[in-house]
Amino acid sequence: MAGETTMGYRVTKIILTPILRSLFRPWVEGMDHVPRRGPAIFASNHVSFSDSIFLPLMVPRKVTFLAKADYFAGKGVKGKLTKAFMTGVGQVPIDRSGGRASEDALRTGLRILESGKLLVIYPEGTRSPDGRLYRGRTGVARMALEAGVPVLPVAMIGTFDIQPPGQVIPKIKRVGIKIGEPLDFSRYEGMQNDRFVLRSMTDEIMYEIMTLSGQEYVDQYATKAKADLEEARRAAAQALATDEPRPNKQAS
Repeated sequence: MAGETTMGYRVTKIILTPILRSLFRPWVEGMDHVPRRGPAIFASNHVSFSDSIFLPLMVPRKVTFLAKADYFAGKGVKGKLTKAFMTGVGQVPIDRSGGRASEDALRTGLRILESGKLLVIYPEGTRSPDGRLYRGRTGVARMALEAGVPVLPVAMIGTFDIQPPGQVIPKIKRVGIKIGEPLDFSRYEGMQNDRFVLRSMTDEIMYEIMTLSGQEYVDQYATKAKADLEEARRAAAQALATDEPRPNKQAS
């Protein structure tokens, strides 16, 4: 396996793994479900930035993520550090703007799988705003069918508690990872353009993640939930500003 592991990935793992083990005492269930060789997709819930740290450092084989290109902008000291870290933990930049960009992301994922590697996908498409599990997008199903690979459902446990969205420094608290049995979708071979098949597969994957994680499931896309939450915050701020008493003008 050393041949598939880049020097940067290896160095990052050597440095960070003992630190994370000491501080957060992460536990893992189902590591025996990870194939010793060959390609597979890890389909994981996504509740925290920390998900992308603990999963690659705890799985013995190298795993590759498809990460939004913004992380690789590399502007300023913080940007350069973020870029170096993302590269170090095996993340590949993609454009998530939709349309043609989605097709390009799919092709990038397929190339990774064709090279025999493990690919991590967050079917929700973005981090959960409140720790609940949201509706999965069908790209994971299409990729699994086109590549002809199994899908391993993954649940990140406790990462939302240590680092919810918006929190920069994680709390020191134990976290865990549950890896489910591989899901075989070979019965749908050649049906990667059937949207009903893709939705059925994706829902099955999300059900397995929900079972592993114990999260409440919301039949709504996380992006819509985030937009609704932001709109509610703006409305509340506007209402607060409107209700504020205006200063009395002193008579001249």
